[in-house]
Amino acid sequence: MQRAKCKMQNGGRWTFFTLTFCILHFAFCLGLPEAFAFKILSPTEGQTVQAGDAIRVSIDVGRDTGLVQVRYYWYGEQDDTLVEQADTNSTGSIVATASLVSSGTDDPPYGGRLIVPQESVGPMRLLAVGEISRGRLGGRSVFDELIVQVEPKATLTSIEFETDKPLRLGRFGQSSDYGHVDSLGKIFDLPVVGVFSDGVVRAIRSPAAGTTYRSSNEQVIKIHPHGLLQIVGNGRATIAVTHRGKEADLDVIVEVNDEPNQPPLADAGSERTVKTGTRVELNGLKSRDPEGEALFYAWSQVRGSKIPLLDPNMPRASFIAPAVSEKRLYRFKLRVSDRKGAESLPAFVDVLVEP
Repeated sequence: MQRAKCKMQNGGRWTFFTLTFCILHFAFCLGLPEAFAFKILSPTEGQTVQAGDAIRVSIDVGRDTGLVQVRYYWYGEQDDTLVEQADTNSTGSIVATASLVSSGTDDPPYGGRLIVPQESVGPMRLLAVGEISRGRLGGRSVFDELIVQVEPKATLTSIEFETDKPLRLGRFGQSSDYGHVDSLGKIFDLPVVGVFSDGVVRAIRSPAAGTTYRSSNEQVIKIHPHGLLQIVGNGRATIAVTHRGKEADLDVIVEVNDEPNQPPLADAGSERTVKTGTRVELNGLKSRDPEGEALFYAWSQVRGSKIPLLDPNMPRASFIAPAVSEKRLYRFKLRVSDRKGAESLPAFVDVLVEP
């Protein structure tokens, strides 16, 4: 094993930089992890956990001194990140409730027992947000985030559709259950749940949870990734949904205006890396509609600690890159719709923020 060779400088006195270098060099030589910033130590990325169990969470604060408390939040893999505070706010934003709030006096410090959501299944994001006090300079937050796989202990007994049966789309021009008048080209989510032997009903819509979809007639209903369905034409189709060896069918009747209408295409721009304090613009101007119609825009955040997003319903949204201790990932989702209510598949863009 290589030995670190650190010499005394300035007449036998250690300088701060020399001492720091030597400590890091010894750590590297010994194979010790170098903790530079706030980080979730347990659970680990990709770890499988049981729904409803209490798991141990722990944090390495790294060089982020002045940590006051840490709040832990659970999200689905593609769920929007919500405002991270427990009280009401004047913005009308939906507020997230922390699953655990921990301080330095807890065991372990800033960690503890965290309950895995009983109703969850498949990939879940665990977001840890630390509050740092800087005295008269105010405070700031740091975060780390990872994805775990949640498995129910119970077995799946049946699959249910939380909608009318059969599902009628169009309804002779009336407003549909999904918020718009149904039309050709419209893309929508199908609400699918699993009933498990422990009596818990869990959403199993996401293919990431192990759910597969099949359409008996793709000239009527087409299946897209992420469990999204598209109205292609008038007629009848049967949607078969399979999960954990169980299968259920839903009959769909489409009676919409047969005016041709293709769904628009969302383009959220390209990934980039920016510095703390930079004004970042999310640009969706490359999104387009095949028929050339005007578009409506909807930006949202799906990874990273929540940050204020300006103009989320405009082609260009923006935010100020927050202070970070090391490079952090923020992911944003864009969906666009046309005036007939046809909506695009989601497009995503990652923004890496570094100190």
